[in-house]
Amino acid sequence: MQEAELLEKLRKIERLYAGAATPGEKEAAADAMRRIQQRLKTTAQVEKPLEYKFTLVDGWSKKLFVALLRRYDLRPYRYARQRRNTVMVRVPKSFVDDTLWPEFMELSKVLQQYLEDITHRVISGSIHADASEEEIVAGEYLE
Repeated sequence: MQEAELLEKLRKIERLYAGAATPGEKEAAADAMRRIQQRLKTTAQVEKPLEYKFTLVDGWSKKLFVALLRRYDLRPYRYARQRRNTVMVRVPKSFVDDTLWPEFMELSKVLQQYLEDITHRVISGSIHADASEEEIVAGEYLE
């Protein structure tokens, strides 16, 4: 997957979660973000924001999640002594369930696949052509 393809996939996912009416919208990305931000503001007026704690598995996921929060004008934070992979945010539950978390999961899947493809190309092109997984052998593991 090329970088341009990755960016287009990410835009399509954003349009999906924004509820875009037609796939051919010229200003789909800007419209999508405005629709989601409006949905969040409307939800926040009806539903009390809750404090959420998200623990992300790696640095790439955390960067993506924090960027997504900031895109929607949400303030990510963590308390002193919390681990670096922890992200706290105050947000309505329905927004997390219906938009934020599902969109993050889809974006994360696409980004992880892209990073996996690049890593495979770099390793097989510069270190060794066989970048497959290690062999599983019968026997007992001894420390």
